[in-house]
Amino acid sequence: MTTSTRGAQAPAVLVLEDGRTFSGRAYGAVGETFGEAVFSTGMTGYQETLTDPSYDRQIVVATAPQIGNTGWNDEDDESSRIWVSGYVVRDPARIPSNWRATRSLDAELVAQGVVGISGIDTRALTRHLRERGSMRAGVFSGEALAPEAELLARVQAQPHMKGASLYEEVATKEPYVVPAIGEKKFTVAAIDLGIKGMTPHRMAERGIEVHVLPATASVEDVYAVAPDGVFFSNGPGDPATAEGPVALMTAVLERKTPLFGICFGNQILGRALGFGTYKLKYGHRGINQPVQDRTTGKVEVTAHNHGFAVDAPLDKVSETPFGRAEVSHVCLNDNVVEGLQLLDQPGFSVQYHPEAAAGPHDAAYLFDRFVTLMEAERA
Repeated sequence: MTTSTRGAQAPAVLVLEDGRTFSGRAYGAVGETFGEAVFSTGMTGYQETLTDPSYDRQIVVATAPQIGNTGWNDEDDESSRIWVSGYVVRDPARIPSNWRATRSLDAELVAQGVVGISGIDTRALTRHLRERGSMRAGVFSGEALAPEAELLARVQAQPHMKGASLYEEVATKEPYVVPAIGEKKFTVAAIDLGIKGMTPHRMAERGIEVHVLPATASVEDVYAVAPDGVFFSNGPGDPATAEGPVALMTAVLERKTPLFGICFGNQILGRALGFGTYKLKYGHRGINQPVQDRTTGKVEVTAHNHGFAVDAPLDKVSETPFGRAEVSHVCLNDNVVEGLQLLDQPGFSVQYHPEAAAGPHDAAYLFDRFVTLMEAERA
């Protein structure tokens, strides 16, 4: 990605790999960027979306028409930086208005060198991606503009998301500890595959001291912290490439340590149990996705960000190397597997983000379920 200074009225163009183009104005930094074009249906929470490491190498299209109204603050970041490779909006706010804002979204995109485009028909773009699927794209403005045929060739030369190994790019390089809030009750080793800041905080609120470990952590690193439970986080890329995390998950399963995984961690558990994974046509991204918890029958509105899913049978209990397992959660829009549960040892996972930053809090109970597993194991 190459960028220059801001140029709010500079012409810009979004080029999709199938040749369709959308013309608009530069938003954020001016230059060029490449990534997989995906859409997110959240009406709020753009700051948390942009700083979610799971969006690494993706150009995010905001389906909500007005973006930037609440500006940018220093409290809501989910990581140390913006991870999206580009941002596409229809109607950016001219002036942010929120008591917590310290600057505008546009200014933050410029400061972090994120190339974006505004003033395009994001509804038409979203419909196109729903029909054709997520695809490679590029955003070009300023000196990066060139004849469309040349821009299209540059887009088509980019790597696909399928087969991309990205989790090590976004994970912490050094371990760190998030202390329990109040009385310490448990210790959890959290494998960072692209973890969001709110996730260890939700565990800390429940008396858990969280040791966040790099994606390359060994089984010896995990058990050196004497964990009561092990957590595998969300993250970007194709789970079919994640041989290291799958091997670590397998080692944890062999020790029958209480286990909880979310998003990428759900896919890693699926692979460790012997299931396959596959790429969704356009994925689930946003904070309004309906999921049923099949263990209770409850329907919850949930926060998602995934383009891959686990291929596991919905209609039966499966025999795995670690005992019986079943699909515990399912998306009500398309029957995609949204959770797995072990029946003969303590472990489960979900495909979405129960920390809900941003998003509804319907799934917060999953952290309590993890605590219950650790309590039972200790007893």
